[in-house]
Amino acid sequence: MLSVSVFFAGMGFSEIMPFLSLYVATLGDFTTRQLTFYSGVVFASMYVVSALTSPLWGKLADRIGRKPMLLRAALGMAVVIAAMGLVQNVWELILLRMAQGIFAGFVSNSNALIATETPKAKAGRALGTMAAGVTGGNLLGPLLGGSLAEIFSYRATFLVTGGILLLVFWACFFLVKEEGFTPVTAAKFDHASGVIKSLRSPQVVLGLLLTTMIIQAANNSINPIVSLFVKELMHNGPGVTFVSGIIAALPGIATMLAAPRLGRLGDRIGTQKILIAGFLLSILCFVPSAFVCNPWQLGGLRFLIGIADAALFPQVQTLLTKQTPSKLTGRIFSWNQSTMYIGNILGPLIGGAVAGWFDYGAVFLATAGLVAVNLGLFLANVFFPLQKSQA
Repeated sequence: MLSVSVFFAGMGFSEIMPFLSLYVATLGDFTTRQLTFYSGVVFASMYVVSALTSPLWGKLADRIGRKPMLLRAALGMAVVIAAMGLVQNVWELILLRMAQGIFAGFVSNSNALIATETPKAKAGRALGTMAAGVTGGNLLGPLLGGSLAEIFSYRATFLVTGGILLLVFWACFFLVKEEGFTPVTAAKFDHASGVIKSLRSPQVVLGLLLTTMIIQAANNSINPIVSLFVKELMHNGPGVTFVSGIIAALPGIATMLAAPRLGRLGDRIGTQKILIAGFLLSILCFVPSAFVCNPWQLGGLRFLIGIADAALFPQVQTLLTKQTPSKLTGRIFSWNQSTMYIGNILGPLIGGAVAGWFDYGAVFLATAGLVAVNLGLFLANVFFPLQKSQA
């Protein structure tokens, strides 16, 4: 049931993204510079607030349960996103995007619930299935949101999205069960230092959190310039928007198809090996992406990047599950979400800076270097310590 819920939640969250900047433009008479600024604030505000508040919700999840946190996130997001369709100025929209950040955490708490309810030996398969669900929702969301906005209006689409998340709330309320939950009440876990000291391998867990941040930053350094790179490859010819949409969707399609299979494989041969293979595949795809001659070559490499993503994000969560006591899963997964949001913020800044100083191809090379650094840090902070502890 949770994999279906995260599918619809992912679809709901991503529905509004294609036209959010266009919606901002309807809320005032802005210059181009003002519109760019306000759009950036509207996009970033949710991630900044989520990065700050996620650890607090994770702490509460370990005290009262992960299901209540699912319900909080689903209902809160339903109300907030529906209210976005009623705003009268850009400041109201910014405040609601900040509130959306406060109520974020549906997917991370779903992963935490699955991680605690699933035997650790099968965690890879379960979390891979969850990753496929949310990726599928993220793929269909922009298509549905764009269609609704075209047929009806921007405001109506916000209301529909709120309705979808309200259905997710009721589905989780009646159909999702949390069994065997033991609340964390020890005073030593009130602070991060107490949580870290209770971990079997703090270096491994902190290394995995850093890995998440860099993976997300690497992916988001590319996303903002993909359509511009396609436009350059097509020499500003016809069909740029259509081709860009296909290429943007290919990594998600590949992740959706590959994540459950790689999760099962990781359970059999070792999660660390799948992660290392994912890093290497990413590097081998990012480097030639800088030198492609047409959009179809870029599309093929972006599809392979999606397979690499399927070998990275779910496997990090699987390792976190295996290295974290069940009673602290909510806290650790909320930290993981915070580092993911920090990567969401850093990635576009890195990509934009590199593209501004050099060219679009240089962004792929810089991202390959970032992944190589991530691989080195993973080996130093996670892989070798794990090998030593298992010896």
